[in-house]
Amino acid sequence: MFGMVRPCRHRLGEKLTAQWTAHLCGLCLALRGDHGQLARIVTNYDGLLISVLTEAQAERPEAGRRTAGPCPLRGMRTASVAHGEGARLAAAVSLVLASAKVRDHVADGDGMLARRPVALAARRVAASWDRAGARAGSAVGFDTAVLVDAVDRQTGIETLAGPGTPVLTVTEPTETATAAAFAHTAVLAGRPGNAVPLAEAGRLFGRLAHLLDAVEDREADAASGAWNPLAATGTPLEEARRLADDAVHGIRLALREVEFTDGGLAHRLLVHELPNSVHRAFGTVSCAHGTGPYAPPGTPGGPLPPEPPRRDRRGLLAGCAVWLGLACTCQLCCGTYEDPWSREQKQGPCANCDCSGCGDCGNCCECCNCCGEDGCCDGCDCGCDCGC
Repeated sequence: MFGMVRPCRHRLGEKLTAQWTAHLCGLCLALRGDHGQLARIVTNYDGLLISVLTEAQAERPEAGRRTAGPCPLRGMRTASVAHGEGARLAAAVSLVLASAKVRDHVADGDGMLARRPVALAARRVAASWDRAGARAGSAVGFDTAVLVDAVDRQTGIETLAGPGTPVLTVTEPTETATAAAFAHTAVLAGRPGNAVPLAEAGRLFGRLAHLLDAVEDREADAASGAWNPLAATGTPLEEARRLADDAVHGIRLALREVEFTDGGLAHRLLVHELPNSVHRAFGTVSCAHGTGPYAPPGTPGGPLPPEPPRRDRRGLLAGCAVWLGLACTCQLCCGTYEDPWSREQKQGPCANCDCSGCGDCGNCCECCNCCGEDGCCDGCDCGCDCGC
């Protein structure tokens, strides 16, 4: 799983978490349904924003849902998931995005991709994803050529970039691609008037994604000798942070011009979660959830004592079968799951909760304690009743 918008479930709350999961599952199933099982590995957190934006603008959001069958990632439970044109557009964008990342890693010779046979196979997979993305995009009236063109132009721009080149020259292809994808959600939802502000929000989202990726990879790229836009253009971290903060602010302003039917989740992800992504990339905050003076388990203010071990353990073979299902779906790494044998609740190492900001406008969409603070919820529909 990749992407910069990785919301914490404690901040989202039960309602928005269910909506977010519905779009994540919808994207995964759209990839499988149209492009086969292998395509599911390109499921990503940022791509599902396309599905979220489409549904948020739809006249009847509930029409874009269906009941999906049991899945190991949901504890073998059925669930309401997003489907339809929004999910298919998200799948098309995700395929092309993943193709670009594969080609970028091949060009940098990262890990196993430094070996010629592996690199050749990776290029073939990337090319097949490009074709699949084009088919999926065409089915919903979106020409993915703008995405492919952006990927192709990126290489040339990076080759010519050097000290003194504005870093925004390097981020431009990404901005152009994401602007087109965001704007097309307005077309799918039948709200053409939203296309312009959504294109602006998408352009700034692309800029932010490129900048944060460069910041997070800076040390690793320096160690491996890989190309990095900040190092290549001589852009200091202070300037990158200024541009990132400006992009976040610009997205908030652009979304105020968008007419949503139910924009709660879109607002939460693009207005409240993006600043947390910036803080995470620049290392300026740490998780604030559950911090405070230490108290022993079971005492007032302390954590709950551990639950006694469950007696309904699975047998060896049954546990192995469950483990295999969890491993194949990345649940062991990226989610909350039951231990295959003991049935204890566990969390994967990649699912660590980033709860920074929980006490600072973090629950703005669940309550009204932040209304009026810096225009936190001004001009948007996030379900916050500022009259209380």
